[in-house]
Amino acid sequence: MQDNQFDVVIVGGGMVGAALACGLTQQHFRVAVIERAEPAPFEADSDPDLRISAIGSSSVALLKQLNVWPRVDAMRSAPYRRLETWEWQAAQVSFDAASLGLPELGFMVENSVLQRALWEEMQSLGVTCYCPATLENLQPENGGWRVDLNDGVALHTRLVVGADGANSQVRQMAGIGIHGWSYAQSCLLISVTCEHPAGDATWQHFTPQGPRAFLPLYGNRASLVWYDAPARVRSCRRCRWPSWKKRLPATSRRGWDVSKPMRQGVFRWCVAMLHAMSCQDWRWLAMPRIPLTRWPGRA
Repeated sequence: MQDNQFDVVIVGGGMVGAALACGLTQQHFRVAVIERAEPAPFEADSDPDLRISAIGSSSVALLKQLNVWPRVDAMRSAPYRRLETWEWQAAQVSFDAASLGLPELGFMVENSVLQRALWEEMQSLGVTCYCPATLENLQPENGGWRVDLNDGVALHTRLVVGADGANSQVRQMAGIGIHGWSYAQSCLLISVTCEHPAGDATWQHFTPQGPRAFLPLYGNRASLVWYDAPARVRSCRRCRWPSWKKRLPATSRRGWDVSKPMRQGVFRWCVAMLHAMSCQDWRWLAMPRIPLTRWPGRA
């Protein structure tokens, strides 16, 4: 097989694309990944990423199968053993790992940590990575696909996978349409330091304005997730922390006391239904946009 011929070409080397590349390579497929930028190396003394994923036990098992979890474990993650969700006081449900005979329900993992671990495993497996590179053109040929990159390189493959996000170039070039709508909500993500260890319990509170959540991380670090109307979120971002903290009665009521914010970021939330013109399969896509900023008033 020539150097530019592959069984599968994956456009997008994020969490989904890199995980797929590792799995396919383990099954002896010849895989190429096209990615704009390599994930930054992990730094142990860095602040936690604003983007956090709650990785359940089945997903941890998959990452172990891909030989990725030891890399995550060597960086940082935080187990959660209790999960509570409620809408009002009389309507709540709790899960506890001990009652289910499990060591934990899952782990909170920073997206940047997971992306870096997957990238390193791809490299160790010898996956061909075109990085930095972007997709320039996509066209069918001889029962497969020709994939043209922005630097003039042409790849030939039996299968192209679009793992390049909500505004996927692969989707657009393949003529796959979407129908979407906005929830008229924005989400404020806040990385915080607690006065006491963040613990191993996470919660989510559903309100008419949108859900709010507490995600415990390592040591005294945690993440707050706050959905609300865009105007209200903009107002929250302009507040000083002592004033904004008064909006968080659930944290103190459940035993967590947030002492100070470290970073914040905002994204808008909308949903799109994706369908291929040649099939009736509908899929759901989340479309975040997260510019990172500092909390107003902090140096």
